[in-house]
Amino acid sequence: MNDLLIKNARIVDGTGRPAFSGEVAVADGRIVHVGKAGSGGTARRVIDAAGRLLTPGFVDIHTHYDAQATWDEKLTPSSWHGCTTVVFGSCGVGFAPAHPARHEWLIGLMEGVEDIPGAALTEGIQWEWESFDEYLDALSRRAYMMDIGAQVPHGALRAYVMGERGANNEEATADDVDQMRAVLLQGLKAGALGFSTSRTLLHKSRDGDPVPGTFAGERELFGLGHALREAGHGVFQVAGEHHDMRNEIKWMKALAMEMGRPVSFNLSQTYERPGLWREVLSDLEDAVADGAPLIAQVAGRSIGVLMCWQGTAHPFIAKTAYCNVGWLDWEERKAKLHDPEVKKAILEGEHLDVGPLGNLVTQSLDKTFIVDDAFDYEPAPEQSVAAIAARTGRTAQEVAYEAMMRDDGTGMLYFPLFNYAGGDLEILHTLHGHPATRMGLSDAGAHCGAICDGGMPTFMLTHWARDRSRGPRFSLEHIVYRQTKQTAELFGLLDRGVIAPGYRADFNVIDLDALAFDKPEMAFDLPSGGRRLVQGARGYAYTICAGTVVSEDGAPTGALPGRLMRGPQTR
Repeated sequence: MNDLLIKNARIVDGTGRPAFSGEVAVADGRIVHVGKAGSGGTARRVIDAAGRLLTPGFVDIHTHYDAQATWDEKLTPSSWHGCTTVVFGSCGVGFAPAHPARHEWLIGLMEGVEDIPGAALTEGIQWEWESFDEYLDALSRRAYMMDIGAQVPHGALRAYVMGERGANNEEATADDVDQMRAVLLQGLKAGALGFSTSRTLLHKSRDGDPVPGTFAGERELFGLGHALREAGHGVFQVAGEHHDMRNEIKWMKALAMEMGRPVSFNLSQTYERPGLWREVLSDLEDAVADGAPLIAQVAGRSIGVLMCWQGTAHPFIAKTAYCNVGWLDWEERKAKLHDPEVKKAILEGEHLDVGPLGNLVTQSLDKTFIVDDAFDYEPAPEQSVAAIAARTGRTAQEVAYEAMMRDDGTGMLYFPLFNYAGGDLEILHTLHGHPATRMGLSDAGAHCGAICDGGMPTFMLTHWARDRSRGPRFSLEHIVYRQTKQTAELFGLLDRGVIAPGYRADFNVIDLDALAFDKPEMAFDLPSGGRRLVQGARGYAYTICAGTVVSEDGAPTGALPGRLMRGPQTR
């Protein structure tokens, strides 16, 4: 008698091979049989997939649940979108190791870099640890809807070992590097899945300071890499400066070859240098041809800023007249925004200079789009706010203001910040078809007031395998492979991501025809009432972790079979 039998399924097994019809039997959290109809024997529970899609559970390798994992067993939004494994500790920020005197500083670092409300972090984190292995122990005492894994973040590590010098990005001495290597090695031996660092000036603390490690020299970077070599496992993840990536690849290639471990970096297209990604891709191909385990992480869609009155950014955030009302509580502010005189003052008022990036995000109304119930994340230029204004005889700012006032002031705009300089997602079609790239950069759990990309797995299935009309699509089999077997293998999670005997019984049963996003909205459900943008999904009939149904028709069952993964996992 098996524990679970899923019958009448259209199986896409995660390997990339063609879909087939059949059934899957599960016992003790593992797949014990995959075969044709009627071959799986009996089971205590039978799920009739009725021809729906059966995939492995999705593996998201770039999230920021470092704090949320200490209070939220559901790990939303990832559990809404079919994830059964997530990895966090990305981009060099996290909460371990941590001296007790550094707690508030670490919160300020995470708040600044990842836009997670500091008040929510202060209230939510219980701080049951100091060292990284104690942090893993704290996580291991909890149960979740999915499996979790953590990386050691450079920012926390540097401040822990070097104190104020590390926090201030002073150069590490040889002794500093030796101590950091030892602490990192201890974390890896305790079960960390890798190490992460940030080298981009986009990442700054709440006080405007670059993340510790931003300017680290090769002595420090290679010394830390040696810890991965000694441990024999782990990914060295780099959040690099987009414009300097060609120079960064030189040391990343050398490090990857020296330590024999994968180095993973972000590859995106920017408006400032829209063709640079092709040059970086060419450098990556050369490095891989030379034998370097170098991997580019690629987002599933344009990394887009959702803008609304309650969000981090919008076209009026730096208008002097808006500054007079922006500090008010929401109900009072909303009433002011409805006032025609306030509206007129905001529209006609001065716009303050908020720097190149801020000005780009808030003032590019020719690249900004209105979010509606059927929003397409690959919108055409004629759908932009500026194009609508030109057709209707209004100013672009009037159109933007009125769109944001929809639905009682909760209307949203979308500005595709990365991967959209060509006005479409063709760059991502190229990158997701390339063997030296991996699906990543969802940032689930982060950028709470501006970005809502934790639903990447759903987008990959709906847009790239089913709905895309402005260019070629991918096969369903390729898209499933991209976010199951391929992502799992990068971190040495060899026990999951494939539907075959011996693998973990992590699945999604999906009604692909009905699969869709909910409209994004601003929720206030973090500790202390902290805000975050959320976007649910419809069409996930069942999500199953380790053979246990954790979600049915989008509703959690209450089962929590997920656990902390310590290091690589073998079949």
